[in-house]
Amino acid sequence: MLKYNFSAGPCVLPQEVLKKAADAVLNFNDLSILEISHRSKDFIGVMDKAQALALEHLGLTGKGYSALYLGGGASMQFLMVAYNLLEKKAAYLNTGTWSDKAIKEARLFGEVQVVASSKESNYNYIPKDYTVPDDVDYFHFQTNNTIFGTQLQNTPDVNVPLICDMSSDIMSRQRDFEKYDLIYAGAQKNMGPAGATLVIVKDEILGKVSRQIPSMLNYKVHIEKESMFNTPPVFPIYATMLTLEWLKDNGGIDWIEKINNQKADMVYGEIDRNPLFTGFVKDKEDRSKMNATFSLHDESLTERFNAMVKEAGINGLNGHRSVGGYRASMYNALSVESVQTLVDTMKELERTA
Repeated sequence: MLKYNFSAGPCVLPQEVLKKAADAVLNFNDLSILEISHRSKDFIGVMDKAQALALEHLGLTGKGYSALYLGGGASMQFLMVAYNLLEKKAAYLNTGTWSDKAIKEARLFGEVQVVASSKESNYNYIPKDYTVPDDVDYFHFQTNNTIFGTQLQNTPDVNVPLICDMSSDIMSRQRDFEKYDLIYAGAQKNMGPAGATLVIVKDEILGKVSRQIPSMLNYKVHIEKESMFNTPPVFPIYATMLTLEWLKDNGGIDWIEKINNQKADMVYGEIDRNPLFTGFVKDKEDRSKMNATFSLHDESLTERFNAMVKEAGINGLNGHRSVGGYRASMYNALSVESVQTLVDTMKELERTA
């Protein structure tokens, strides 16, 4: 039996993507996709399409943005963003573990002003009453916090370049993406297997810092070389291209956002209704539609619930050690059936407790 995969990452992928990727491992125009040269005509076509689809889905085609697929994960972007954009001072919003790590990296390059933080409450809410000064080089924030299950529902209104880590909710909901100057996201949450990171950057914000930037960390170099400055992660980019094709063929972000809202409503509806469970996030408006974090009121039921979860074929539901309890990650390819199975298991625990 195929498991219902609620893992926080790498993500569940569409079955048709898995099948096409598996076929390409065996035969991709008479070679394995794992064997082809990244300089070959076949892979250049893959890269071009993957870049074009990313810009198309975000509504940024022809609007002065470049799409890159880089290695190093989103964690590398904590460094690259500051290397390329931080001249004197930057503003950061601290809403989770990865925000905290990004702040640490940025401080190697200049002054960092943390405009607000929910660290003191173990990141169980999104700060709202803060001001971003107009004299900073940029404002950096995360849209979704995988570990803690919080999500910014609105785009901050600021007068400086907007830099955003969208690793765990990229392509899951519509936003006015033209308001963003740089977006980055590890592919392994909503787009593909681990190994590739999507960077969408407005070309005009680059080349303004006085420091010399090493070639491998320079966005302008990667843009000039069309994301081929060094050997890119070929297979993850191919699988990401397939996933973006799947998304387009089914109706794009508008289509998947409706399904994601449905899945989130199902899980949070049961958390709120069922007296055995409680949510981790303090304010309901801050709840993530990608990662629902919750726990049992009575920890003596943990062993029984864990056994029921296993019996139902549910995988990856354990919460992060920073939070404990459970975490239901509901990325784009997770089926409504999977969510219904989880809800039914929670109801069955209530019935038999």
